Amino acid sequence: MSNFKRKASVERKTSETTVKVDFVVDGSGISKIDTPLGFWNHMIGLFTFFGGFDIVLKAQGDIEVDDHHLLEDIGICLGKAFRKAIAERKGIRRFGFAAVPMDETLVQVAVDISGRPFLGFFIPIIRNKTGFSDLENLAEFARGFSNHAGINLHLRLFSGENTHHICEAVFKGLGLALKEAVKIESDRISSTKGRID
Repeated sequence: MSNFKRKASVERKTSETTVKVDFVVDGSGISKIDTPLGFWNHMIGLFTFFGGFDIVLKAQGDIEVDDHHLLEDIGICLGKAFRKAIAERKGIRRFGFAAVPMDETLVQVAVDISGRPFLGFFIPIIRNKTGFSDLENLAEFARGFSNHAGINLHLRLFSGENTHHICEAVFKGLGLALKEAVKIESDRISSTKGRID
């Protein structure tokens, strides 16, 4: 087996956030995450573990506003690093699927590393008593990731009430689906056009 590992690093600095990511596609599920977003750190750790990736992430941002800007920019940087790491995508399976149960929740994740970004987010926004929903920020993360990874990503909720469970099933499923999609199966591009873009 080859010792070659697909990997990339990305940095992003704006007036709202600073993000640095090291992303190894052919890893062992190890994450080192340093951001002020405890809940989302946990989610990204699940994504890393179930994807079999290695991710080092350091990020800071204007969380006194809310999680939105920082989580979106983390999604953007992870997406950019993923796209850069898989480069020309030669020989990859390209498609990946996962159906993940989490207690009362069942989520389906489907990906196509097509080079053409699209997010199908079929998860209703469930709000807590204060009107807040983690699922809004989940959508922003997923949009930032899919747009900059160049993937077609569909997230669908079949059942679920607890937003923690829904988010957890999505991040596990995204890791599992991408793990399947990046498997190298041949020495050719997985498209009848002869290119993926």
